[in-house]
Amino acid sequence: MEVQAGITSQLLAFGLTDPPPLPLDRHSAGFMNSVPKVGLTGELQFVVEAKHAIEFAEGGMPAVLATPSLIGLIERTARQALVPLLDANERTVGTEIEMRHLAPTPVGATVTITVRVIRAEGREVTFAVEARDGQETIARGVHKRAVIRVESFSRRVAAKLAAPGTG
Repeated sequence: MEVQAGITSQLLAFGLTDPPPLPLDRHSAGFMNSVPKVGLTGELQFVVEAKHAIEFAEGGMPAVLATPSLIGLIERTARQALVPLLDANERTVGTEIEMRHLAPTPVGATVTITVRVIRAEGREVTFAVEARDGQETIARGVHKRAVIRVESFSRRVAAKLAAPGTG
């Protein structure tokens, strides 16, 4: 199947080997204005600043991009890629990330994060993710996001806050 072959080649380009099932129509779930197409991409370019660096850059250890900062920026890139497709009362939240941080990137270097939709099923969207600095691939993996309705999500959070033992 041509679409599946395209997904497989995209996964291989990101260093992954397991092709996901073909995407399903999301309108049946009643979410989003428009179904994200396999291949939809988002990109973020940023300069690594001290606020992005590891906390233990001392005693000869260079200040480099911290993995938690990179993960947060990957999530933001994927979230922003989906914003134009969402209804006004919808947002996306991260549900899973599987990533390998492959190489250090020093403060002052420019990083480009690319996310590409590889699957959209129900209310879940799966991205292949990659980050590069000016010299090499520094991270790659898979990130999943779920489409949520703000009202339902807020009610769920409020119920947790009201539960005994919370706060």
